[in-house]
Formats: sequence, structure tokens, C-alpha cells
Amino acid sequence: MKKLETDLIHQGYDPMFATGAVAMPIVLSTTFERAADGSFMEGRDIYARASNPNRRSLEEKLTLIEKGTDAMAFSSGQAATMSIMHTLKYGDHVLLPDDIYYGTKVLLQNLYSGFGLQYDTIDMTNPDLVSKSIKSNTKLIWIETPSNPSLKITDLQAIASIAKEKNIITACDNTWATPYFTKPFEFGIDLIMHSSTKYFGGHSDIIGGAVIVNGNESLAQKIRDFQILGGAVPSSFDSWLLCRSLATFPIRMKVHGENAMALAHFLNSHPKIEKVNYPGLSTNEYHAVASVQMKNGYGGMLSILVKGGAPEALKLASNLNTITHATSLGGVESLVDHRQSAEGAHSVSPPNLLRVSVGIENIDDLIRDFDQALALDR
Repeated sequence: MKKLETDLIHQGYDPMFATGAVAMPIVLSTTFERAADGSFMEGRDIYARASNPNRRSLEEKLTLIEKGTDAMAFSSGQAATMSIMHTLKYGDHVLLPDDIYYGTKVLLQNLYSGFGLQYDTIDMTNPDLVSKSIKSNTKLIWIETPSNPSLKITDLQAIASIAKEKNIITACDNTWATPYFTKPFEFGIDLIMHSSTKYFGGHSDIIGGAVIVNGNESLAQKIRDFQILGGAVPSSFDSWLLCRSLATFPIRMKVHGENAMALAHFLNSHPKIEKVNYPGLSTNEYHAVASVQMKNGYGGMLSILVKGGAPEALKLASNLNTITHATSLGGVESLVDHRQSAEGAHSVSPPNLLRVSVGIENIDDLIRDFDQALALDR
């Protein structure tokens, strides 16, 4: 049995395909020829919205990486999230974490307000509260771990156990941890969602999303129907780019995790930093739970609370030289983001919070950049 690093390079493509090219070609055709008698040919695509060689290769890799049974690739993380929400019906209730990517909550607030979907936000790290918050019409529990942007860690096994007793579907946004650090299916989760824009893409040049399922064929078909009939599919080029990026995924993630841990330790001892949110720190309130369900490290994301409020946080962000002040995460380059100003009116983030996506640059340069930025008064 091959190891993940090998499979992510070779899975989903045979060099004998079409030309014998070792690197998979980009197939841009939107339609494919039928047999001479007009029938559809077995093993051949029909129309690119339904299937495409590049997207099929990508979905095989996504299934492999999360150890699921099927995967659907989407044009964005939000489209992937919508595919899960579309499996629900009028009057259904969803439980969301109180600390969550703001776009997920806004999606329910704005786009689904006329569809009769109901939701509540709760502290998902408290299993007793989750149990008490379930209603007779609760059909989905949505989990982020680590959460965005405060890096709360949810006990996946505890929530999955509660949900299974009530026949409730669980979905985990695994964008931040990635399967390199956390494999939600191992803890009983039903669906995994990714913004593949982030660590799967890894180079800040692709928009994409994915949903991976594990054994629930009827649920998988509903999500596949949304993908194909709704047309929320990635382009051939973006699928090809993601396949290319996944070949280096395990190598990149190792450095992301190591760099984040070192930077977290540095910032945690700095007098101008009020708090570092990073589950790898032994003093972090979620360290014990994270240590059970996170392997190979604790991820490449952290957030910090800067003493002096929003003005000092924004000043720190502007003083950085190597690290860019920009929204998004998961690329090879380090980014810092003032979440409250990025999220606007919907934000529940503290005004002094900076989210840090720790890249794969030399860690000495990243620490040096924060050190000089914190020392400046301008």
C-alpha cells in the first residue's frame, strides 16, 4: 500500500491517457464525442458540467486525502457550503459555532432567509450546551475546528456521538486543520467541507471548494446533484492547478505547522501581545482536546490579541514588512488580517484581533519581522 505522498502525485491519472504525457494535460473541451451509433461511450465524459477528466482526477485525490468514499469539487468554498445547506428542507434547523467564518453565517442570513432555514449560534466547544440546544427540527450541526478566527477546538467525537443519537447530520469545515492535522471521519463526522482556495491550493491563485462524504450514498447524491444541476463546478484549469498543488501538500503542511508553533511561542512571550490563540501552546485552553484529535502538529493558523485595541493592532499589521496585510490564508506566503475590518457589520471578532496565516518562509525571518514591527512606534 502506497503512502499519501506517493498517492497524491499519482492517484487519478494514468500516463497512457490520450498522449502518454507524464504530467496530466488540461482538458478544456466542454463536450465529448459519442460512439458511431450515437450512444454514450462507457468511461468517456459527455458534458463538462457533469464530468471532466481534470475534475475527476481532483475528486479522486480529495477522496483519498480525507479517506472518504466520494468527493465533489466546487467553484468555491461557499458553493461547497451551499451544497450541504441545499440537502435541507424548509423549516429545518442548523446549529452553528459562535466563532465561525463569517461568510457561512451570512450565507444563512442572506441567501437562505427566504428558504425557511433556521439557525442558532452556540459555543460548540461545550458538548452539554450543544445537546441542550438541539430542537426537534435540528437536522445539521456545523463544526469548525480550529474555529475562525479564535481557534476554538471542538471535541469532534463528542459532538458526533450527540448527533448520531438524534439522527442529525454533522458537517465539519476542515479548511484550517486540513487532513494533515485532523481527520474528522475518524471521529464520526458525516461530511467534510473545504475551501480548497486555502491549503489545498496553497499558492493564493485558485478559488475552489470541496465536500467529501464517507459512506452515505444518498447524501452524496444530493450534493452531487447540486454540483451538476446547479453548475457550481470548478474550471478544468483550476482543477488541474489543484491537482498540481496537492502533490506538494504534505511537504508544505509540515513547514506551516512547525513555523506556526515557533511563531506562537515567540508572540506568547512578547509584552505587547495580550493573548495568542494557538492550540499547540500548552497553556491554551483547548490544548488537551487538540492533542487528542490533531496529529503531526497543530496547524498553520494562529490569531493574536494586541494590547491597545484596534489602533495598535492595525499599526502592527502596517509595520510588518515580510508579512503582508491581506485577507485569506493557507498560501506559501505569510499573511496577517485584521478580521473586524474585513468582516464589517457582521463581525463578532475582537477589535484587537489579528489573524495570522503562517507561511513556509524561513521562520527566523518571520520572527524578525514581528519583532521589528512590535518595536516600532509609528
